[in-house]
Amino acid sequence: MNHSDFINNLQAQQMPEGLSVYLQSLWLDKKGDWGQAHGLIDSMAGKDAAWLHAYLHRKEGDLSNAGYWYRKAGKTQPDNSLEEEWDTLVHYFLEKDEG
Repeated sequence: MNHSDFINNLQAQQMPEGLSVYLQSLWLDKKGDWGQAHGLIDSMAGKDAAWLHAYLHRKEGDLSNAGYWYRKAGKTQPDNSLEEEWDTLVHYFLEKDEG
């Protein structure tokens, strides 16, 4: 799946099959289900999960918690928009899935 396919699939009512848990979380987040998106990532380990977890807490408005997760991910809290960070995450996880 490429970036355009992922974006176009957001119009569907049902999540496409075969997405990684990271892309599932991003899909759910964009569809307005922050709770389920967070639930998929909440107990996962690793820097990738921490980065997505950070983004979700930043979106929630819990910046101190987001800062904790950005540090665990080895990232600096971005100053770009949430939409830009979401798009960066989608590109990153799509590329990871291809590799």
